[in-house]
Amino acid sequence: MTDSVIVAKDLRKRYGKDTVALDGTSFSIGRGRIVGLMGPNGAGKTTALKAILGLTSFEGQLDVLGRDPRRERSSLMQDVCFIADVAVLPKWLRVDQAIDYVAGVHPRFDLTRADAMLAKTEIRRCSKVGELSKGMITQLHLALIMAIDAKLLVLDEPTLGLDLLYRRSFYGALLNEYFDHERTIVVTTHQVEEVEHLLTDVLLIDHGRIVLDSSVEDLANRFVQLIGNNDSLEAARSLGPIYEREVFGRSVFVFEGRRTEELASLGETRTPSVSDLFEAKMTRRAS
Repeated sequence: MTDSVIVAKDLRKRYGKDTVALDGTSFSIGRGRIVGLMGPNGAGKTTALKAILGLTSFEGQLDVLGRDPRRERSSLMQDVCFIADVAVLPKWLRVDQAIDYVAGVHPRFDLTRADAMLAKTEIRRCSKVGELSKGMITQLHLALIMAIDAKLLVLDEPTLGLDLLYRRSFYGALLNEYFDHERTIVVTTHQVEEVEHLLTDVLLIDHGRIVLDSSVEDLANRFVQLIGNNDSLEAARSLGPIYEREVFGRSVFVFEGRRTEELASLGETRTPSVSDLFEAKMTRRAS
């Protein structure tokens, strides 16, 4: 990939003697992509993000926007915005203080745009964070995010603890008002079903290793889901599915590297969703 924002080669990170967080992890992320970095708890997602942001040491090679985050973090963070759980803002902090702080630390913060975003809400600049509802805190975070003209936006479980409406509002605003096909967004989340329609690329990680690295567009060329006919289950199993489960009394298979034409006579075929592939890959690794 010639226009890569992030290139990671053989990243390794160990905590203590027994915990391997990154185990030879390699991947690249292109400019103008929305990438889902997903995996179960302890898979290595957060450690990978910390490496990208220069927040942890690691072995291997990592290039982020042309910089090594271990040595050039200060310069790197001028072009990067990082948002974690929206509950991290201290309750005593006033809205105007939060805005002033971000304006003071990020050179690409646009105060006018932040004010315009907040004008669409019922949030008052004199309010303390502790006086705001979770939905208002989400709106404040969005105003802070979308006022930063960053080349790379990293989101680590950004909607944790929010209800469905606020989660959808958060991601909808990012997609419709922030993403411009030039910025790159990397997001980790356990709520795969809610973000998969936003993604251009999928990185599935488990036990510190990448188990799936694909554009969403290419998934249809690599994977086929089959809802098997009752009289063709053994024939389907003989073709080596990577995953099988039962849904409402019917067997559902996921195949990798098989053509749809090979499977069409055995039942109903479709392209599996990202959440289907997440389940297939993680269950397979655990077995």
